Amino acid sequence: ALIDGILVGTEEGLQAAQVYDARERWIVPGWIDAHVHIESSMMTPENFEEAVLKRGTTTAICDPHELANVAGTQGIAYFLEAATQLHLNLQVMLSSCVPSTNAQMETNFTEISSKDLELFKNHPQALGLAEMMNIPGVLHNDPEVLRKLVQFSLRPIDGHCPFVSGKKLAAYTLSGISSCHESSQLQEASEKLSQGMAIWIREGSVAKDLKTLMPLLRLETTGSIGFCTDDRNPLDILTEGHVDHLVRTSIQSGIPPEWVFRSASWTPAQHYGLHRGVRRIGALAPGYAADFVVLRDVPTCEIAEVFKSGQRTQDLNPLSLKDQAGRFENSVHITLPETQDLRGPEGLVHTIGVWEGKIITEHRIRRSQDPGIAHLSVLERYGHGFPPSNGYVEGFGLELNGAIASSVGHDSHNLIAVGSNPEDMRVAFGCLANLGGGFCVVQKGTVLAQLALPIGGLMSHQPASVITTSLRHLKAASLQIGCVLQEPFLQLAFLSLPVIPSLKLTDRGLVDVENFQFINVQA
Repeated sequence: ALIDGILVGTEEGLQAAQVYDARERWIVPGWIDAHVHIESSMMTPENFEEAVLKRGTTTAICDPHELANVAGTQGIAYFLEAATQLHLNLQVMLSSCVPSTNAQMETNFTEISSKDLELFKNHPQALGLAEMMNIPGVLHNDPEVLRKLVQFSLRPIDGHCPFVSGKKLAAYTLSGISSCHESSQLQEASEKLSQGMAIWIREGSVAKDLKTLMPLLRLETTGSIGFCTDDRNPLDILTEGHVDHLVRTSIQSGIPPEWVFRSASWTPAQHYGLHRGVRRIGALAPGYAADFVVLRDVPTCEIAEVFKSGQRTQDLNPLSLKDQAGRFENSVHITLPETQDLRGPEGLVHTIGVWEGKIITEHRIRRSQDPGIAHLSVLERYGHGFPPSNGYVEGFGLELNGAIASSVGHDSHNLIAVGSNPEDMRVAFGCLANLGGGFCVVQKGTVLAQLALPIGGLMSHQPASVITTSLRHLKAASLQIGCVLQEPFLQLAFLSLPVIPSLKLTDRGLVDVENFQFINVQA
């Protein structure tokens, strides 16, 4: 029974048992996305809610560091304000790494300090400190990194430590960091569990770790394993699902439903302390918010209805926060380079090797004219007029003939383009500037498809259905020019993130991530 959206276990209020026969349908707690960047969905918070709430995601733990890199503390303030107005239970982890490493590695809008974070620390929707990507800063006692860790030592602190192991992992967890969503190998995740870290199994649009890490889901580990989407686009949300996709896939792979439902709700709620307080979540019990999913069928995870605070989601009033997002438009300010400025050195070169379905890359040495080697350029977008940084990448296809470009370039979000020739790449950069940010595909000087993302160069005012139509056109165009990757745009976006091994290209140059240093493109 319910009183003000809280399960009370009395005869008062609406009784779910009178509405649904538990022998026919399962009623499970609403699912929690344990780590998500809403900006990567390309949707504003209210449109994100519309897309995922009906799929059973009633709570999302978000890190707004994408918009924070583009707009500074105003980006964090926007998500905190949105969280107070949404039906979705949006909990904000305060961005720890803006920029992701240090200002010498890449150009972004500004740097967010521990003093800046103090302004938001006591906001009712501020949960803790978001993913600590600056691993060298933790291991080598960077004073500002340590100040942030101490500042949030009594709050949840999320981790981001791909391939960190042994004594380095022990030092990293010793700092108070208690979770990681970046495990892509079974042994890696197992070691982190043994160190006391919670593992959020990620299934985004590019990084897909569920199949690899699923063997870890056992009765004794479900209290330390949850699910997250991290970076998942609207097309995948509409066609495959959100957290429900991870739940469904796990159950259909033979994991007992009870274990899966626990990992999808109770575990992240307990980890983040959301099982305490006035509006507790994560369980179906007296004193907990009535956030629950009614399933018609467990194996297929077919949803009959979703309830948020005791109300059917279809009965909730639609929201509009559009005017607030408008302040982040017109954020792309570039000096369009000449074609010759987009050419890298020739001959034997250090090359970024792309793996389908992974955001980690391989450090390869190839000849610039070898088949399948494409040009890669990153162009600073904050109005400084810096020249582009040029390199090479392998994995987009042997027959690539044209260019693909994006203003989503994690995490500083400078413009990034891959192509068979600098001429098309220059046209693509010009297209992004005219759009105010977004995606585009170019061939022989003609824009074949595009998607405008005017809000910080990251998000659209449009709902998921409209964005999905544009994404389908973009995917068809990328296939037309010979790209073989299933998700070329988000795959491209991660090629400029210098905290994910092994080799990345920022607007400042080619980064050997494992040694955290710049290297020459020529080998």
